[in-house]
Amino acid sequence: MSESSILTSGPGNDGEVPAFWQTLGLPGLIDVHVHFMPPRLLARVWEYFDAAGPLIGRDWPIRYRWSDEERLAHLSALGVRTFTSLAYPHKPGMAQTLNTWTLDFARRTTGCVPTATLFPEPGVSAYVRYALEEGAQVFKVHLQVGGFDPREEVLDPVWGMLAEAGTPVVVHAGSGPVANGFTGPGPFGEVLARHPRLTAVIAHLGAPEYDGFFALTDRHERVYLDTTMAFTGFSGTLGIFPDRLLPQLRDLGLAGRILLGSDFPNIPYQYAEQLSALADLGFGDPWLREVCWQAAARLGITGS
Repeated sequence: MSESSILTSGPGNDGEVPAFWQTLGLPGLIDVHVHFMPPRLLARVWEYFDAAGPLIGRDWPIRYRWSDEERLAHLSALGVRTFTSLAYPHKPGMAQTLNTWTLDFARRTTGCVPTATLFPEPGVSAYVRYALEEGAQVFKVHLQVGGFDPREEVLDPVWGMLAEAGTPVVVHAGSGPVANGFTGPGPFGEVLARHPRLTAVIAHLGAPEYDGFFALTDRHERVYLDTTMAFTGFSGTLGIFPDRLLPQLRDLGLAGRILLGSDFPNIPYQYAEQLSALADLGFGDPWLREVCWQAAARLGITGS
């Protein structure tokens, strides 16, 4: 049986997730795209999804509308050993407060990666430096929600600081589900041209501008992609993945450039669907092992 043989089928429901990663011979899952936020902010985010706000564009029921404790217990039951607490500001004056909350949340939460965020505003260099000193391992940047230009002058030293630190930045730079501000591969691509050592994880495989973001992986060896919502029954909301890029997706995954992301809890289906969708690509167990654990572990993404 060849190394690329398909040995593992996807889980049919959340109860089958542990058997999925156990069959792959993994110690669990590393999910780089999980959201935990201050309760009032998360409630407002859920209200925005409920109302199908302008940046959502369609009905989007939240599957895991539970307390923090219930969601943490569910991640543990699934075998998600390491996960982020991605939070993001939509206006100036929020980021530093969010960082205080997410870093504290990680300190008291087993498996949670210390996570921080930023916004183009006075003082951003100082609070990003402080977050790094406090142990932030991953940053989150949401260009679609924030609606800002990543090329703003105030951010240039910040990108340089993160590049020098080698800290991964999960960036929602694609225009899905609704284009806003400075999304698309052009603006963030210029940031990468200026800071080629920046470790960037492009969320949602860059949907819907897949071609442009996949091209960035050719030009920059420290650009990664996360699988968030890709190939699920809901993925068309972000943009249909083109078949012509499937060979590149396979090769990038085997090279450790594709990371598991889910968008938990803000998804309208069971967590298992994301894993099943990836298994159904038929790229084989070595690919799944890289995506579900090894690539993120190699990047140094580890929980508390």
